[in-house]
Amino acid sequence: MTIDRQILRLALPSIVSNITVPLLGLCDVAIMGHVGGARHIGAIAVGSMIFNVMYWLFVFLRMSTSGLTAQAYGAGRWDVTRHVRRRHLTMALCFGAAIIVLQEPLRMLTFWLMQAEDDVAALCTPYYYICIWGAPAVLGLYVVTGWLVGMQNTRLPMVIAIGQNVVNIATSLVLVLVFHMGIVGVAIGTLVAQWVGFLTAIVAPLSSPEGDTLPCKQTNEAPLGAVGGAFFLRTVCLVSVNLYFTSAGAAQGALILAANTLLMQFFTLYSYMTDGFANAGEALAGRYVGAGDAAMLRLTIRHLFLWGFIMALTFTVVYALGGTTLLRLLTTDSDVVRMAQHYLPWAVAIPFAGMAAFVWDGIFIGMTRAKGMLVACFVAAVVFFALWLLLAPTMHNDALWLAFIAFLTMRGVVQTIEAI
Repeated sequence: MTIDRQILRLALPSIVSNITVPLLGLCDVAIMGHVGGARHIGAIAVGSMIFNVMYWLFVFLRMSTSGLTAQAYGAGRWDVTRHVRRRHLTMALCFGAAIIVLQEPLRMLTFWLMQAEDDVAALCTPYYYICIWGAPAVLGLYVVTGWLVGMQNTRLPMVIAIGQNVVNIATSLVLVLVFHMGIVGVAIGTLVAQWVGFLTAIVAPLSSPEGDTLPCKQTNEAPLGAVGGAFFLRTVCLVSVNLYFTSAGAAQGALILAANTLLMQFFTLYSYMTDGFANAGEALAGRYVGAGDAAMLRLTIRHLFLWGFIMALTFTVVYALGGTTLLRLLTTDSDVVRMAQHYLPWAVAIPFAGMAAFVWDGIFIGMTRAKGMLVACFVAAVVFFALWLLLAPTMHNDALWLAFIAFLTMRGVVQTIEAI
């Protein structure tokens, strides 16, 4: 099988899986955009960011599971792959239970950090209290998905993601449009879908591709601590930037917050599509590292960047030609659309700004080069905050978008230097 066929075999199901995630966000924003206005769109943005903040901090569970599993797969250690799955799934469920127990102080902290207007915060509060009960399911699914990717299986996560998101969209539409439950209906739809997805993943067959070839030994706990810790700190940098981006938008008023929320759907849509190739990079890079095949690793990296370029070019053209149309599909609020149109060129710049970072992330995860990802993200975060603080007094929201584009670009630049 050629390297491109291997990449596409893994990437295409991942793309289908990933594209359902931003489509869910688009659906929630669209529902609130049509039954409410800027405040409802802002409430969805704040609510989603609150859980992104919490869950992103634990994404190291998926990353470390994927990388360690892929390397064990490449080495033929099926026993080790199962050990990684059991250990990380136990950790995920414990972390999820802790989030539920600590839900009230977490709510107070995250609402304070978001600095949303009082009416937006009031709309967001019931959303929070409902969705918090999905924490164990979300974190558990992180682990199962990462394990499957490491086992070179992206088809089962695709099936799970499609089913999960169909449940979410259908439940939210019924509860909001038929029973007029508003943002509470969106929250219940999210919660139901989270548990359906996780329980489906747990009962699905998770067999190894082959029988045991070696006894379960030498499953050193040290790599998890080193890899997981660096992934965690890297995620803190990402969360800080994304949280501050939303907070800075909210501080400029509900209209700016709503416009930024719509435009961030462009980023989310592109990133989840490109992450399909990053997932292929995780699986293949880890596999060839585990197998000790340096030649195939180099070939894989070259072809992953070729596909990354194709994706970036495609999305740039689509956003440049159809950006305004997409904005109008998301909301009927003409004021929000006009405000978003003003900042649309920044969204058009996203694909090429972020391409290298997304591709390298997958490769570095597979190689478990967590420290390299941490350094790149830290440097990029420093650039983000420096540009914002320097330019905000004169450029305002344009400064926020410039800083975000620079953040994406610097991640890719630093990782490229590290790889060389």
